[in-house]
Amino acid sequence: MKDKKLVLYLLWAFALAWPLQAAASSFARQGNQTAFTLIMMCCMFAPLAAALLAGIPLRGMGWRPLLRGKWKWFFAAWFAPALLTVLGAALYFLCFPGRLDLSGQPFLDQLEAAGGQAALEQFEAQAVPASAFTLVSAVQAVTYAPILNTFLALGEEAGWRGAMLPRLKARFGRRRGWLLGGVIWGAWHWPVMILAGYEYGFSYWGAPLPGLFAFCLFTVAVGLLLDLCYEKTRCLWVPALGHGAVNAAAAIPVLVLNRSYANETILGPSLMGLVAGIPLFLLALFVLLRTKDEGPRPAEEAEN
Repeated sequence: MKDKKLVLYLLWAFALAWPLQAAASSFARQGNQTAFTLIMMCCMFAPLAAALLAGIPLRGMGWRPLLRGKWKWFFAAWFAPALLTVLGAALYFLCFPGRLDLSGQPFLDQLEAAGGQAALEQFEAQAVPASAFTLVSAVQAVTYAPILNTFLALGEEAGWRGAMLPRLKARFGRRRGWLLGGVIWGAWHWPVMILAGYEYGFSYWGAPLPGLFAFCLFTVAVGLLLDLCYEKTRCLWVPALGHGAVNAAAAIPVLVLNRSYANETILGPSLMGLVAGIPLFLLALFVLLRTKDEGPRPAEEAEN
């Protein structure tokens, strides 16, 4: 690979993130969810830091939100992840109807896991149906939660979409750049998946190895769609919003998942599941097949 800045970027992106993920995993095994979450939030800025350390210029990445005539891509990034999540969850629960729980109990389980027995007792004292809060949480995940998540996702998007993918596409062509970039993005998460069961847990056959490949399939699909939004707008905030919307929407189907299957999520119901992800995979495949592959070009053309 001739692009030395790309090589440096990848080295820094993994060197910065993997120790953080190892530390976060240690806290997760101790049951310290707060520390785990905070460290993983810091980890999301490793790709941006890697771009700076590799000497990749941030200018020209599209920091100014100039969206005139491009608003459809902004709203697609905002709401399409929720739509795909709902479609995927519907497919998952059609395949596994016994795993659907509309009683509101999954919300109570999450509340207890986050705040302990005291938080659960405080909520129950309010005498408000848990199902009502389930609906409110779902609305939040579609409306303002993606916007809040955007600021965290920007750290990753500046690295993946802003620094890495233009160089991969210049070197390998558009389609292969998307595929390779998605695999790199997925592999970047592997330590926390191996050590802490991130995303899928350990309660599936062959864990965690199948989960590593399943997650790469997910990141390839999401990554190429986010990069398409970036190509169409040349505004970094749009894929960051889409990334934030994906993260927010992931919480929706879990709110109606029977607690008995809370640790068996490699098939769904969230979008990264192999069954629930089918609508996402089909859309990504459609875009991939319909995309004109411009082929490799001089790496220096990727410089912004």
